[in-house]
Amino acid sequence: MFLETILIALREIRRNVMRSSLTILGIVIGVAAVITMVTVGDGATRQVANEISSLGSNLIDIYPGQSFRGPGGTRSAASKFKIADAEAIEREISGLAGVAPVNGRSAQAIRGNDNWSTLITGSTNAYLKVRNWTLADGRPFNDDELRAGSAVCIIGDTLRKQFFGGQDPLGTVIRLEKISCRIIGVLKPKGQSGFGSDQDDFVLLPLRTVQRRLAGNTDVNSISVSVLDGVSTEKAKADIERLLRQRRQVGEDEEDDFHVRDMQEIVQTLTGTTRLLTTLLGAVAAVSLLVGGIGIMNIMLVSVTERTREIGIRLAIGAMEKQVLMQFLIEAVVLSCFGGIIGILLGIAASAAGAGALKVPFILNVGIIVVSFLFSAGVGVVFGYFPARKAALLDPIEALRHE
Repeated sequence: MFLETILIALREIRRNVMRSSLTILGIVIGVAAVITMVTVGDGATRQVANEISSLGSNLIDIYPGQSFRGPGGTRSAASKFKIADAEAIEREISGLAGVAPVNGRSAQAIRGNDNWSTLITGSTNAYLKVRNWTLADGRPFNDDELRAGSAVCIIGDTLRKQFFGGQDPLGTVIRLEKISCRIIGVLKPKGQSGFGSDQDDFVLLPLRTVQRRLAGNTDVNSISVSVLDGVSTEKAKADIERLLRQRRQVGEDEEDDFHVRDMQEIVQTLTGTTRLLTTLLGAVAAVSLLVGGIGIMNIMLVSVTERTREIGIRLAIGAMEKQVLMQFLIEAVVLSCFGGIIGILLGIAASAAGAGALKVPFILNVGIIVVSFLFSAGVGVVFGYFPARKAALLDPIEALRHE
């Protein structure tokens, strides 16, 4: 009997294909919109996390001076760090994968008739590990070069393309301001960061080379620290703050004259924001499912009115009220399920196209697909029940009189 009811419902849907198609349009759009918004939003969240992670694994950056504050966005001045501060952090703080003192500045790179404005970064080999850099060719600095402050450098991919194209740059000499520097390594490209800057546009030199021959001092502008996997970055941050307060003789009642930035906190903040926006967009898109449900109820009410005489005949020859109710309820559910299936296919296709256009990862969320389908089926049940009940409660005699 149940199978027969389903066949009757399908026959009625097939008899009015155009009307049925327009009826499920709201469900199709709603399901497709929810899947697209959530999938693209998840991809954007993953992209943000990946781009920040490319800056370094479990990265902590330490800068002299207090963080930007006040309406003017100014930062209080403070004495720079020294190499001894980085060495103390590496020696006394446990759970660290690497510590890299950094002294950086903008400079003009020159080779022959070509020149290019780039960023010069003075540091140690630990900088490559801390910042997740990999050598595409060449070698890192050796101990003698680091100790003596030799004029050797490792270049990023942007500088390689600008000066050398497809040629091998190893062993070639370029000029950085007033020093001539021999290239010993080339880094693998990373591309643009999540903040829009070109990560590959820089030159890495030994820290002492930059200090002695370019900066003319022994300052360290910042210290980058990488924490081992499984070690809490919050604990490492607290330990570093406590050590630096002691070394810089900051009083108990005084504010730090440095600030420590945990990249994990930035990742959590940005990904939390994108997840919230994704949820809001998904909720807005889900409203169209309700609109589609109202459309189904409207058409089913029209169908009940059109088939009043048919309903009366079925009731008069012995059909039970629950059978009539089930017939109309199944029609509504089948319509919404068809809309859900079509919406899922359309949503997956739109998500793939949107992810490609926005250049974010395509992350298929099976959970949201299942929820969208179940929600569309639930819409059919909820909005189909009232028209079905109206049909089941018709008086057979009055129904047979209906023209």
